[in-house]
Amino acid sequence: MMNKANEVIKALRSKSDEKQRRILMKFFKTGKGEYGEGDKFLGLKMPQVRSVAAECNEMGLDEIYRLLQSEWHDARLCGLLVLVARFGKLCSKRLIDNEEAMKERDKIVEFYIANAESANNWDLVDLSAPKLLGYWLLLPSCYSEQEKIEAVDNLANSGNLWKKRISMVCTWGALQKGNPAFTLRYAERHLMHHHDLMHKAVGWMLREMGKRVSMELLRSFLTKHAAEMPRTALRYAIEKMNEDERKQWLNVKKKL
Repeated sequence: MMNKANEVIKALRSKSDEKQRRILMKFFKTGKGEYGEGDKFLGLKMPQVRSVAAECNEMGLDEIYRLLQSEWHDARLCGLLVLVARFGKLCSKRLIDNEEAMKERDKIVEFYIANAESANNWDLVDLSAPKLLGYWLLLPSCYSEQEKIEAVDNLANSGNLWKKRISMVCTWGALQKGNPAFTLRYAERHLMHHHDLMHKAVGWMLREMGKRVSMELLRSFLTKHAAEMPRTALRYAIEKMNEDERKQWLNVKKKL
């Protein structure tokens, strides 16, 4: 078991791979002017990071914070995976309504939101937001429902791309529980965002809403917004429809 951030980073470094590092630097757009500009990788594959994270079950939030502040993408990913695992253990049926577990879940989410800028690439957001913030929205909490919405609204209203993506992608957690309200709220909020990563996030969550909750609800949203949606968001949203229907929605866009 590893309880210290420096132990974790040492373990990650021992698995570093130069060829994989170069692949990841290119894949996650770390070049000048790209969305991941300046990020650094040790070159680990996901199973390797997960294996290290699995050895950190007892790590305190102060040490997780040190991981989230690391210059290494792999270390920040590891810290987020540890946080997700800790939160997940507090979501069992036995602990759902437990007051101490409730307080601890709130504490973890508060920590996550306070350090949201550390999730500064799409993989870090997508692997953490749904299982932390998304599940929290529907779980018993010391926060009121309105206070929870305000917490996500603050992320959505931020000028930070990654905080905005967190507010959108976290809604996947609620969709998995059959609740589309948050997806609809933030899809409309981010529909005209300028960045392609937000177009993809919006379209992805809308597609999941149709798949997991209601295709008619998705069609209703598209009837209202398809003509104005960025092309990428629309394509993602209609991906699970049959070919004829996809063409119909794409033609709505072309006519304007």
